[in-house]
Amino acid sequence: MEQVTDHLLAAARKVIAVHINYPSRAAQRGRTPGQPSYFLKPSSSLALSGSTVERPAGCELLGYEGEIALIIGKPARRVAIEDAWNHVGWITASNDLGVYDLRYADKGSNLRSKGGDGFTPVGPGLIAADAVDPAQLRIRTWHNGDLVQDDTTGDLLFPFARLVADLSQLLTLEEGDIILTGTPAGASVAKPGDVVEVEVSTESTTAGAAAAGFSTGRLVTRVEEGTTPFADFGAQPRTDDLQREEAYGSREAAGLAAVGHVLSPELKAKLESVCTATLSSQLRKRGLNNVSIDGLTSTRPDRRIVGLARTLRYVPNREDLFKTHGGGFNAQKKAIDSVNEGEILVMEARGEKGTGTIGDILALRAQVRGAAAVITDGGVRDFSAVAAMDMPTYYANPHPAVLGRRHIPWDTDITIACGGATVQPGDIIVADADGILVIPPALAEELADDSIAQEREEVFIAEMVAQGHSVDGLYPLNTAWRTKYEEWEAGKAND
Repeated sequence: MEQVTDHLLAAARKVIAVHINYPSRAAQRGRTPGQPSYFLKPSSSLALSGSTVERPAGCELLGYEGEIALIIGKPARRVAIEDAWNHVGWITASNDLGVYDLRYADKGSNLRSKGGDGFTPVGPGLIAADAVDPAQLRIRTWHNGDLVQDDTTGDLLFPFARLVADLSQLLTLEEGDIILTGTPAGASVAKPGDVVEVEVSTESTTAGAAAAGFSTGRLVTRVEEGTTPFADFGAQPRTDDLQREEAYGSREAAGLAAVGHVLSPELKAKLESVCTATLSSQLRKRGLNNVSIDGLTSTRPDRRIVGLARTLRYVPNREDLFKTHGGGFNAQKKAIDSVNEGEILVMEARGEKGTGTIGDILALRAQVRGAAAVITDGGVRDFSAVAAMDMPTYYANPHPAVLGRRHIPWDTDITIACGGATVQPGDIIVADADGILVIPPALAEELADDSIAQEREEVFIAEMVAQGHSVDGLYPLNTAWRTKYEEWEAGKAND
C-alpha cells in the first residue's frame, strides 16, 4: 500500500475542512446544519505519522478530532454529485488538531486555532478511492491507547461525493488538495505527553470481499509542550468553561458541574441587548427551527428576560397516583423552592388549559427566590395577583381550578416539552414581546455576537429606508450597499 510522504504533502495546495458531518457530532453540538460549511487550514499545518505536535505555550485546550481525509486525484470544477467520487484519488486518516484557547481570535475562520504547524497530521497509508465504497468506511481514534471515537460513514449528513461536488461549484479542487470530512462524537483534549492515533478502514473484513481489509494503519501523533510564549502584540490564549465543555465534548468530561453557570454576566447582557426576532433568524441560519415556546401570553410583555432553564413536568391526573405524588412537598413545590436567582422555571403541562399550574403563593415564592420568570403551557390560578407581580409569568390562560383536576406534579430538572419546544435544564431562555426562545448553551455566545452584528446592519438599513431608498438590494445588503454600510460603520466608530 502506498504511504503518505513529504512529496504528497508538498503537492497539497489547499486543505479544506468540514465543520459538522456526523449525526453523533451534530447531536453532541446541539445543532444539525442544513448545508455543509467549511474552513481552510494552511498546507503548512500538514504533518506525517509519527510527528510531534506542540501545544502552544500558555494554551490549555489542544483538541483532537479523528477524521477521514480525501485526497483529490484529478482536478474538479463544477462536477455533478454522480461524477464527484471519480475525482478523489485516495483516502487516508487525519487528525484535525486545534487550540480552543484561540477560537475567539478568528471567529469562523479558525486560522489561529487550527492553522498551527503540525495541526493536520495525515497518513500513514493511502487507500485507493476506487477500491472502496465511501459509504462503508470506519473511523477510529485512540487516546493513550483507549478507543474514544468509533463511527462509520453510512449515515453522514453530507456524503463525500456531495462535499466534492459542492466545493467544486465555486473553486477548482486541484490534484493533491485535501478535504477533511468531519469528526464523529468522542473528540476531546490531549495534553503534553499524550499519544493520539487515528485509523481509517473498510467496515467489512470478510475474507474474499473486494474491499475487505483495507486500512490506513494508525496515524500516530505525540503531544509536547510549547516553550515559546506568544508575542504581546497578538491575540493571547484565553478560555472559559464554555470552551472547556466544547473541547472535551461535555461538561462532565471537562470536570464541570452538570448544570454549570454557563450564563456569564457578559453573555447575559449581550442576549438582553437583542430581540428574539433577530435571535430567531440566527437560529434558523444554523438549522434550528423548533426552538420557540408558542401560544403563551406574558403578564409583563414590556420585559425582556434571559435566564437558565429549570424544569418541572406534570403528567395527566390519575387519582391513585395523585394520592401518592400530589400532596405534601410534591415536585411542584420542590421546583419552586429550589429555583435560584436569575433562573426561569419552565413547566410542561401538555397545553392543558383546564386547570391552574401555579397560583399566587407559589408564584410569590419563586419571585422571592429571585426567579427571572415562570413559564407554563397550562393555566394560572389567582391570575390578578400573579399578573400584578414584578416577576413575569408566561401562561396559556387563567383558570380557577386547583392542581388535582387535570395534573399530577411528577418530576423536576429533566428534559420536557413546553409550548411545542423541547427544553432541557441549563438551556438559555430568552423572551420578549415577540415570543420565547430556547437557546442551546453551546451556541449562545456566537449567536449573541452575530445577532448584535445583524441588528447593527438593520439600524443602517432603517436609516436608508427613512431617507427614501428602495429596499431592493438594501434589505438584505447587496455588495454595493454593504460597502456603504461598512463606510457608515467606520464613520460611527470614529465619532
